Amino acid sequence: MIKIGVFGAGHLGRIHINLLNSSNKFKLVGFYDPDKNSINKLNEKNNFKCYDSPLKLIKEVDVIDIVSPTSSHLEMAMLAIDNKKHVFIEKPISYSINDANKIIRNAKKNNVIGQVGHVERFNPAFKAVKKLIDKPMFIECHRLSEFNPRGTDVSVVLDLMIHDIDIILNLVNSKIKSIEASGVSVVSKSPDICNARILFESGCVANLTSSRISLKKMRKARFFQKDAYISIDYLFKKVEVVKIKDYDGASNDLPLIIQNAEGEKKRIFFENPPIIESNAILEELESFADSINQNTPPLVSLEDGKNAIEIANKIISKITS
Repeated sequence: MIKIGVFGAGHLGRIHINLLNSSNKFKLVGFYDPDKNSINKLNEKNNFKCYDSPLKLIKEVDVIDIVSPTSSHLEMAMLAIDNKKHVFIEKPISYSINDANKIIRNAKKNNVIGQVGHVERFNPAFKAVKKLIDKPMFIECHRLSEFNPRGTDVSVVLDLMIHDIDIILNLVNSKIKSIEASGVSVVSKSPDICNARILFESGCVANLTSSRISLKKMRKARFFQKDAYISIDYLFKKVEVVKIKDYDGASNDLPLIIQNAEGEKKRIFFENPPIIESNAILEELESFADSINQNTPPLVSLEDGKNAIEIANKIISKITS
């Protein structure tokens, strides 16, 4: 088993620590967090080993899982990589492109593998329909959350919207032509609500809306392409797939048949891809273990993480300019 240590015992860090403790692919050695309150919360019901310095933990593991605040990602990642430890870095990989590039260069120099925690790539609903999404021309995403001061160290773009940015960059094989965005800071010093419109050279348009001061939670994405409409509900793990084909005149009572203004008939099919339940966070971590064991590129690379923050920062600059 791969020996792993965790930097950060906050809300998400505690989730990582408990999942790693149950993993069949990792052996949890311990964690580091300078905040005594976080340590006490974690060890109220458990007795995980807490290290008093990050370097002491690094020396006893093969992998470091960085779930500390974004402001510390560069320092913690560089320390681990300098000691030739593989790194899993929770999203966003860093605040800036320069910091991300430093991490990537250092990882290549020390021949270590790095993965970024864009967990929606492992969401069971997304996995169920990913292969069906082909050259979408219009994408609409809504990611809404109730206010929680825990995530306000970064703007809503880096906190929430970056999930959808990563998914879109993974699905749309085209360069970006232009970005438009607007946002408002309501409670925090950084934007709490944002809408962005990304136009790709292929003609695809992605419209993204994120808010962390909503009255309800929502994590939905809709993909419109030539022959299909695909909807994903990341929160409730549900999908809708509607496919359209030319009507060949064959008799069939099941599909819906529609006719356009030109008299062309189309057949509408509804598909229900099976959704295999899983814990997306545990799956992304164990996928990283497979990459290490097999020496293969991770599903979400450090470069993917950098690409996501590059677009996120461009959106933020549009809001603040």
